[in-house]
Amino acid sequence: MKSRLLIVIIVICSALVSTAQNKILTMENVALGYNLRPESKYIVWQGKTNNYTYIEEEKNLVSEDAAKGVKKILLTTNELKSILSAEFKTFPSFSWFDDSTLKIRHQDKEYRVDVVNKTVAAVVSFPKTTDNLTYSKQAKLYAYTLKNNLFYMDEQGNTTAVTNDEDNNIVNGQSVSRNEFGIHNGIFWSPDGKKLAFYRKDETEVETFPLLDITTRTGSLEEIKYPMAGMKSEHISLGIYDIASKQTCFLEVNDFDKEQYLTNITWSPLSDLIYVQVLNRGQNYMKLNKYDAATGKFIATLFEEKSDTYVEPQHTLKFIDEKGEQFIFITNNRDGYFSLYLHNNDGKLIKRLTPVAADVRLVATDKAFKYLYYSSSEVSPVEEHLFRLNIKTGKSTRLTVAEGCHSVSISNDCSYFIDNYSSVNVPRVIEVTSSDGKTGRRLLEAKNPLAEYSTWKVTLGTLKADDGSDLYYRIVKPADFDSTRKYPVIHYVYGGPHSQLVKNNWNASSSLWETYMAQHGYVVFVMDNHGTSNRGRDFEHVIHRQCGQFEMIDQVKGIEFLKSHSWIDSKRIGVHGWSYGGFMTVSLITNYPDIYKVAVAGGPVIDWKWYEVMYGERYMDTPDENPEGYTKTSLINKAKDLKGKLLICHGLIDPVVVIEHSLSFIRECVKNNVQVDYFPYPRAEHNVGGRDRIHLMQKITDYFEDYL
Repeated sequence: MKSRLLIVIIVICSALVSTAQNKILTMENVALGYNLRPESKYIVWQGKTNNYTYIEEEKNLVSEDAAKGVKKILLTTNELKSILSAEFKTFPSFSWFDDSTLKIRHQDKEYRVDVVNKTVAAVVSFPKTTDNLTYSKQAKLYAYTLKNNLFYMDEQGNTTAVTNDEDNNIVNGQSVSRNEFGIHNGIFWSPDGKKLAFYRKDETEVETFPLLDITTRTGSLEEIKYPMAGMKSEHISLGIYDIASKQTCFLEVNDFDKEQYLTNITWSPLSDLIYVQVLNRGQNYMKLNKYDAATGKFIATLFEEKSDTYVEPQHTLKFIDEKGEQFIFITNNRDGYFSLYLHNNDGKLIKRLTPVAADVRLVATDKAFKYLYYSSSEVSPVEEHLFRLNIKTGKSTRLTVAEGCHSVSISNDCSYFIDNYSSVNVPRVIEVTSSDGKTGRRLLEAKNPLAEYSTWKVTLGTLKADDGSDLYYRIVKPADFDSTRKYPVIHYVYGGPHSQLVKNNWNASSSLWETYMAQHGYVVFVMDNHGTSNRGRDFEHVIHRQCGQFEMIDQVKGIEFLKSHSWIDSKRIGVHGWSYGGFMTVSLITNYPDIYKVAVAGGPVIDWKWYEVMYGERYMDTPDENPEGYTKTSLINKAKDLKGKLLICHGLIDPVVVIEHSLSFIRECVKNNVQVDYFPYPRAEHNVGGRDRIHLMQKITDYFEDYL
């Protein structure tokens, strides 16, 4: 009797363990699965000290000494609630104003909390509709935008208008050029806080595009400014406002025509000069110019960069001394990779600092400029590591040892860094390490967040492109993969510039949807083609004037490689992608109808003449300059060739890839009596978000389930 009972208990326990380890993802997991990401920890350096801070158990603000790991509770949630007379369920997001003052933004107020005396050091209130809030610690002033104008206010709330344009075509203090060329803001305080530089954008000649709002009683249109390739574009200028005189001067920039780009605005450390990278509309000619910040007058062009394809400035200058006598310039236009170059302030090249055949990113320099810290892909194009460079000797030392992708945060004096990394089979590790490698401490080792779910297999590999380049791919296989069976394939694709889908990080960057599809019996294939990031200039620039052509050749080579395996059902291959990936999806199913049976394209570019100037003309030039390229890459011309099942999903108020793209393709299918499926998301923009995304992901999945 006892033995039978024991057997029953063992069977029940085994079943429970099996069930616990074989859960299947839901579509809500796929769309909103934040709790299924590897555990992380928000860690930030405490001002200029070598103490790092984080929230412990969602209730205590803790500080630890990087050298010895001595831990101290600075503030509890209950103490903070008492200090601010406010309610918080958990400790709110924070940053450090200085070594002992915490900065917390709550509703329309900024609180500064003295963590030593546990008191409120200051409270600053902001107007409710402010955007682009930018603070000058030297001036103790906040600059911000309200609608199209620029203002600043002191910490007591006294406000001053910098601009007062009533014409809605004139925009001040906001980001310009649709956030290309490294531009992400429009307000630039001088280091001394006495001047405020800002973008002024004149969109008078830019055409509008209507977005339909269905929530009003009879429907209404919201018109956005949308400069399409080859059409009139915005005019950008840079103003410099003097706080004392309350006067504004504008830089005298006359290098190209009015549609030139002003990028990567950089103040000199002494606040007397301002540097601008001026790029022609054709994006193949850049001048680094120096201007007098008091008058706006042009002083000199320090150097120029030209290209037969395009020049893409993305980084501000980094001055390495207090007087502004030397700076670091970052470009991939000289030696084929993004590299760091040291110049004097007259533009003379002193030396290339990072002579490696890999793209490099500047992390920090120490105060004495003895060492420079940079991250790069020189170990592998699918990995990211931190290096320390001795400026004098040129000797470089690798500081991150474990394989994978490392994201680092370095202390103010560069003595220590927080290393947050993962690899294909390592969900996440966070460590603090001294820059000399002598001190190291593990702060977090995340568990597999999907340990209770049905397992799957992720393979990271390479194959050769036609030019001999390595193409990196990942394959996600079902948990019960059996090489004697045949599996349908989901080919997920993006393929556009500034992207890298395949990395040696957790699960090789695979998404929960890929896992979901593998759990339901599909093999998922993803590969980075020519044109994508972290492989150098030539690997990217080959797509110039012919977007999609080289990319398709690479992707099809990947599929042919996949089909060479006996476990692939070559008659059941589907393809899916969004945005540039939507463009690639429609391109692939119409150009290779014998390969792809089913496709789902989201927010697809259909014809580059309908895409915006800044991105589109970089890669395609204008329709007048490149008529053959526009004709060849247009998917309007390919609608008649559609043979398989195609579903297009598109946000109805997409301001990035406007709906003219997909509707024009649908119209062409109708004209040619070609059947196609279409699903618009009425209140969605470019990426369908929120709970609407559950519907979207189910729609995509069902389409493959029904037709593949």
